[in-house]
Parts: sequence; C-alpha cells; structure tokens
Amino acid sequence: MARLFHSHLRTIVALIACVLISFVGPARAHEIRPAIVTVDVGEKLAVSIRLNAEAIIAGIGTEHKDTDDAPEAVAYKALRALPADQLTARFRAAIDIWRNHPALAVDGRPVALSVDRIDIGPVGDTTLARLSTLHLSGPPTANTATTSVGGVVWTQPRSYGNAIVRVRIAGQDLIEGGWVNAGDTSKVIPLKASATSTVRMIFDYMVVGFTHILPKGLDHILFVLGLYFLGSSLRHLLVQVTAFTLAHSITLALGLYGLVDVSPRIVEPLIALSIVYVAVENILTDTLKPWRAAVVFAFGLLHGLGFAGILREADLQPAQYLTALIGFNIGVELGQLAVIALAWLATGHWFRDKPWYRTRIVWPASTVIALCGLGWTIERVFFAS
Repeated sequence: MARLFHSHLRTIVALIACVLISFVGPARAHEIRPAIVTVDVGEKLAVSIRLNAEAIIAGIGTEHKDTDDAPEAVAYKALRALPADQLTARFRAAIDIWRNHPALAVDGRPVALSVDRIDIGPVGDTTLARLSTLHLSGPPTANTATTSVGGVVWTQPRSYGNAIVRVRIAGQDLIEGGWVNAGDTSKVIPLKASATSTVRMIFDYMVVGFTHILPKGLDHILFVLGLYFLGSSLRHLLVQVTAFTLAHSITLALGLYGLVDVSPRIVEPLIALSIVYVAVENILTDTLKPWRAAVVFAFGLLHGLGFAGILREADLQPAQYLTALIGFNIGVELGQLAVIALAWLATGHWFRDKPWYRTRIVWPASTVIALCGLGWTIERVFFAS
C-alpha cells in the first residue's frame, strides 16, 4: 500500500508542478535587495547607490525578506505606482540624510558628499521592484587620482538597509569591498586587488551564504530538517545531503554565470513543494528508497536556482564570480551543517535510539514541516503579487 501511495504521490507532485508552471509569471514582485554602493576614486570622488527608493521611503527594514511581509506593504505598493517625478519628490527627505551623514572616508579622512541627482525609472511593471540610482559626489582630496590612496571606508545609513560596497580607482576594475549591514561601517577597502582582498571577499560571501540559511532561510531550514528526519542511519543522511549539495552547487553556478535563468515565480513554489514531499515521505517510511536521492537531487537543483538569485542581486563583475561562488557555497554548506547539528543536539543525541522516536518526534515534526510547505506553496502560487 505504501508503494502505491508513493506512486500516486509522485504523480501528484508532477501534476502540481505543471499547474504551478501555468500560473507563474514574472519574478517575485518586491524582494528586498541590498543597495549596491560604487565608489569611484579619481580626479573627483563619485558615489552611485543603486537602491529601492520605495522601500526606504516606506521604512521597510532589513528584518523583512520581502516588502509584502512588512506592515508597510500597502504604503510601499502605493509608492511603487507613483510616476518618477512624484516619487523623486517623496524621496527628498531620505536624500537629506546625506547632508550630515559621514558616509565616506579616504585614507582616514572624512569626505563630505553632496547629492547630484537621483535617477528613477518609469512606473513600468508594478509587479517588479523598481531600482533607482542615487548619485553623490565629493571634492578632490589628496592622492585621489593615484593608486597611492591607502583605502576607503564606507558607513551605510541604517535607513538605507544593507549594502554591497565596491570601489574603483581611475577607471580600473572594480574592487569588491564586501557586505555592510545597515548602520555599520565597512573595513578599510584597499584600492588594489590582493590575495588579502580575495580572501576577505570569500569570507564576506561565506557570511552572506550562512545567514541566508540561518536565520533568514526558513524554507531551506525546513527542507534540510526534512532530510534529517528520514531514518536513524547516518548513511541515510549523508546520501541525501550529498545529493542535495551537488545539485544546488550545479545550478548555483549555472544561474550565476547566466547559463540558466528560471523565474523565481516558478522556483519559489516548487521549493515549497519540495518541503512537502520530503516531510510526507518521512511519515510514510523510515527507509531510504532508491528514488529519494533522485528526488532530493532534483529539488536541490531548484534550491540552487534560489541561491543564485541572491548572488545575482550583488551585481558582481564576471571576474568576481568564482570567488563569490566559492565563498557563498561554503557559507550555505556551513549553514546546512549547523541546522543538522542543532537538530541532532535537540533530538538525535538524546532520543534517536528510542522505540518511540518516530511516533513522538519524527511524525509530529514532519507534519508541521509539511503543513508549512503546503501553506507556502499555496501562497506563492495564488497570492504572490
């Protein structure tokens, strides 16, 4: 009977996937992306900040993954529909912060920045986030036109959210400065690429990858827990985790290099559906079936596409792809291992050999995981704006 149910379940999954594809459209509407700060050091200092002006005006902070999750979602949507000239007028108060905000320091000396302009595009498709670019400039300072400048430090305003900071000197290649949280100050960004800066970039993207799992990636956490709760054998877990890791590494690389591009409106519901599948199968069996690893591999491909979207938002230069990919992937793996370790400390270490482990821990936990995944599937198919 269990075999028959599994056969029907796989058929249902395939049918639902087809239905999902027929419903999906453009990318998720209002993802909260990090600002991209580019500092150009030359005869004159110039700073451009690519940002979501509507989210800043509405006051939606970095604690939200999507603007639809924020209490200010209604205000955000109203701002999203404003023509460029009206939104520019509304953004004036947010621009005023730069009059007194000591954001930039070169060689340890603060640089006063003034606002040149803000470029806001037309309304366009309101189901997509609209990105604007704020242009700032500063007066010439000693050594700014030469490579003798020791380094740059950037302080990100709290109201502008998280940022990825990059520096360029005299029109040369961009140097990745790394991730700066809202309200924080970056480390000194040296104006010359080096082994140290490469290692720092790997570490920065390790942090981004880890935090995308813990604490921000609840859907990915539940999928990993779904893998953890199948069976009592370490071999079961290793087979699944290996399949999942290999798969998401493949599509993460393909997505970052632009060889595969699938809309998040397809990927996100299927990720939610993958959570349902592994949780339901945990209830039905405690044995690793031959198809489980194949299914986990397939779902890993989907999760990798989701991860790739995070790196694409960083607006990396092609020369930086491999470095960022290595760091981010290591961070994701460490995050997944942390989830498994915490689960083992909470349940496996104490109860995994108990005769009631499945009925009292695996079944209730898997039921909750399945219900969460089902709720996300419905929301992402029928209620995504």
